[in-house]
Amino acid sequence: GVHRQILFTTLGWFVGYQLVKRAEYMHAKVDRELFEYIRHHPVDFHGAGEKKRIGELLEDFHPIR
Repeated sequence: GVHRQILFTTLGWFVGYQLVKRAEYMHAKVDRELFEYIRHHPVDFHGAGEKKRIGELLEDFHPIR
């Protein structure tokens, strides 16, 4: 009946909420570890601070006909 639908909907929402919360925690943990590694080893990432324009990143466009 309707009470089962409400129960399963609530249960599904709760499980989904917990899974999303755990995934966000795991991603934050990995980000924290990576940023800490970058902070302790700046020699390995010397070019990371340079800003490039989008034209410097893309190759020139030459149409093929």
